[in-house]
Amino acid sequence: MYSQEMYKYGSQSSVIRQIFAYSQARAQVIGKKNVFDFSLGNPSVPAPKAVRDAYETLLNEMSPLELHGYTSGPGDASVRQAIADDLNERFGTDIEGGNIYMTCGAAAALKIALCALYEKGDEALTLTPFFPEYRVFTESAGYKFVPVESEYGTFQPDLNKLEAAITEKTKLIILNSPNNPSGVIYNRDKLVDLAQLLYEKQKEYDHPIFIIADEPYRELTYGKEVPFIPTLYRNTIVCYSYSKSFSLPGERIGYVCVPPEVVSSQDIFFAVCGAGRVLGYVCAPSLAQQVIKKCVRVRPDVEPYRRNRDMLYGGLTRMGYECIAPDGAFYLCVKAPDGNTERFCERAKKYELLIVPGESFMAPGYVRMSYCVSEDTVRNSLPRFEMLLEEYKEG
Repeated sequence: MYSQEMYKYGSQSSVIRQIFAYSQARAQVIGKKNVFDFSLGNPSVPAPKAVRDAYETLLNEMSPLELHGYTSGPGDASVRQAIADDLNERFGTDIEGGNIYMTCGAAAALKIALCALYEKGDEALTLTPFFPEYRVFTESAGYKFVPVESEYGTFQPDLNKLEAAITEKTKLIILNSPNNPSGVIYNRDKLVDLAQLLYEKQKEYDHPIFIIADEPYRELTYGKEVPFIPTLYRNTIVCYSYSKSFSLPGERIGYVCVPPEVVSSQDIFFAVCGAGRVLGYVCAPSLAQQVIKKCVRVRPDVEPYRRNRDMLYGGLTRMGYECIAPDGAFYLCVKAPDGNTERFCERAKKYELLIVPGESFMAPGYVRMSYCVSEDTVRNSLPRFEMLLEEYKEG
């Protein structure tokens, strides 16, 4: 009568969303300021002024048809070229507008890229910890999904484990740096070695192995370099979203980039267009596209996130919590004091602290905290985390 597979995905909502819904309900009872919700990656920092100004200018100066009418399936040509020009200026690449496909955010970009590359029997790898929807996106596209453990305690790629996981059926690996849920940025040396490994495996198996670089947090970094992976490995397809950098998660605007160096680049781009058509992901929101064109060289103000990171990471580590130091994004992985994350998260609720168990990210023993919240939320939560830790010390 209906698809059992789709029922499975629809009836099992993500743990993150469940906790967020709980926080909304608690706020109705005790007031929002009394709930310390670190569950959802929903930016609290306002969109850059240039973005807000662009919306106002466009609404006043462009006709309704220009603002709200259809673009071509892959997106407005001038918007795509503006994005390509910006990437070239920043990273020394030779990307053209014709290599860019506009999407409704990174989720659509990932799903399109995965479907464009899939052939029967393919396997898709990703490094742990990872955004839980990767499993949904890959398995629903037909892949066998293969998580590969990263180095314990740093979450940098473990090349030995990655090499052991690659088989003749490996089509791609999804890389997410800065990483959700850890905030870790993969080191350039690690990525160079990873690229060399993939080149060797391509030669051994006589077929391309792709990297899909999922980069919605590329601009959210606190001083550490975020290597642009297409400059290190030829067969890299980039999926990007402006949701985090421009604080526009509800606008759903991003892109897929298939650089010209990718093997059979033009054919793969046509496959991207075909996947977008089959999935119904054509003509990303027209107004949002025009905003991106005007603001393509605007960078986010990361200082509010930096302050939150320093306050939260510094405060928790001084108390005695073990944390993975985040160099980017706005997430922090904290080790549960006794290793039991479910119990830790439930105990935290007594203090109105809402955090996400790491098991859904394949980060056992850790919880994820999203610190894209107000400074007051971070500051006022710290005494509660101290009381929570004292509870553990008391046994």
